[in-house]
Amino acid sequence: MSKLELAPSVMRFYGETVNEDDRLRTSADGRMELARTQELLRRFLPPAPARVLDVGGGTGIHAEWLVKDGYDVTLVDPVPRHVETASAVCAAVVGDARDLSEPDDSFDVVQLLGPLYHLPDLEDRRSALTEAQRVVKPGGLVAAAAINRYASLFEHVTYAHLHTERIRESVSKILKTAVYDGVRGFTLSYFHRAEELASELLASGLTDVQVFGIEGPAWSLVKAAEQQPGEGPTDELIASAMEAARMAEPYPELLAASSHLLAVGRVPAGISI
Repeated sequence: MSKLELAPSVMRFYGETVNEDDRLRTSADGRMELARTQELLRRFLPPAPARVLDVGGGTGIHAEWLVKDGYDVTLVDPVPRHVETASAVCAAVVGDARDLSEPDDSFDVVQLLGPLYHLPDLEDRRSALTEAQRVVKPGGLVAAAAINRYASLFEHVTYAHLHTERIRESVSKILKTAVYDGVRGFTLSYFHRAEELASELLASGLTDVQVFGIEGPAWSLVKAAEQQPGEGPTDELIASAMEAARMAEPYPELLAASSHLLAVGRVPAGISI
């Protein structure tokens, strides 16, 4: 385990409070996020059985489908209870995205589908991306997810309380600073703009960087329908929102409406860190 430490609120949140798998498997927008992440990554992943390092992989929700697809997956996560659960899916170790123990040029793919969420310091995010690039083979893929800067604005409308003073002030602070302090509800978090995420990957030395809106511009309609009394969003509404995410891809101005962002880039061929 690295000597680096995450904020105590992050460790408590994932170590004691929530099961992130539940959100991705049971909530409507979580299911959209999981399905679209799979859809997007499968466009760029090399053929199985390539080696994938799943950094910040939680309990293995993404490792699970990657293993089923035939990939050789190793998972790294700072939360011991995550690693214990994930070890039933693939090789799993406790570790930190900013200081990986894996050797140089040892994986075909490194995915960071969570670490950038909870690293508000730019130098920490740079370290995580530099480490990802270090352990990927030349020509290999790095995929990094981020929470969209404007996600909380859309989300708190779905809960119908954005107009209350406390929530309005909290969301306004996120919009201004890009940081949530983790005082209540969620934990310490960083919220990216799409162009900022792309710039961070490019600054780490990656090339061919592309950024996608994972859930697309209609995810909040699905979430709002889920919050209302009744049976929740219909299959037709979810299918339409998924199609909206695909149709929005050529239009970067629509990235601001997605809840999460996914950036992909490649280590230049013939160059190792």
